Amino acid sequence: MSLDILISFALATSVLAISPGPDNIYVLVQSISNGKSYGMATVCGLITGCIVHTTLLAFGVSAIIRANENLFFTIKFLGACYLLYLAYKVFKSDASISLKAENVPKKSLKQLFVQGFFMNVLNPKVTIFFLAFFPGFLFSETMSTVIQFYILGGIFMLVSFLVFSSIALLAGQIKSYTLNHNNSGLILKWLQIVVFIGIAVFILT
Repeated sequence: MSLDILISFALATSVLAISPGPDNIYVLVQSISNGKSYGMATVCGLITGCIVHTTLLAFGVSAIIRANENLFFTIKFLGACYLLYLAYKVFKSDASISLKAENVPKKSLKQLFVQGFFMNVLNPKVTIFFLAFFPGFLFSETMSTVIQFYILGGIFMLVSFLVFSSIALLAGQIKSYTLNHNNSGLILKWLQIVVFIGIAVFILT
C-alpha cells in the first residue's frame, strides 16, 4: 500500500474542488443569496451523489481489471487523454469568476439537498471524470480493487465536503476577495490546468 499515492490523490482532489466550477459556484451563490445553511444543504446533496458514481466505478472497472489488463491500460490511457482535454478546455475558458446571486429562487433545505444529489448523479461528465481520475491512483497490489475504489471515493468525498463546506461558510469573505482581487480567477485557472496535466502524466507513467 502506497501512502504517497493517497496523499497525492487527496491534494489533487483539494485543488480541483477549490477551482471554480459549476458545483462550487452554485454552492457559493446559494450561500450568498439565501444563507450558509442552504449552501450546506447543496453541499450534502452533491457529495452524497458521489456514492453512486463510486459504486459504478468500483464494480465496473474492477470487473474489467479481472477480465483484461490490456483493456484496463486502455481505460487509463483514454482517461489521461480526457484530463489533457479538460486542461485545454480550462485554458480556453474565461478566467473571471461570475457570482450572479440576484433573483436566485429560494428553495427548502430538502429541495436543495435533492437538487444537489441529482445534479451530481445525472451528470455524465462526473461519471467520465471519475473513470479518468480514479484508476491511476490504485495504491495496493494486494487489496481488492473494489475496496481501493471505495477508499478513493471516500477520500474524494471527504476532501470535497471540507472544501465545499468552507466555501459555503465563508461565502461572504470569498465574494469580497474575488471582487477585490481580479487575478484570483486566473491563478485558480492555471492551478487547475497544472493539476489536470500532472494527473494525466502520472497516469501515463
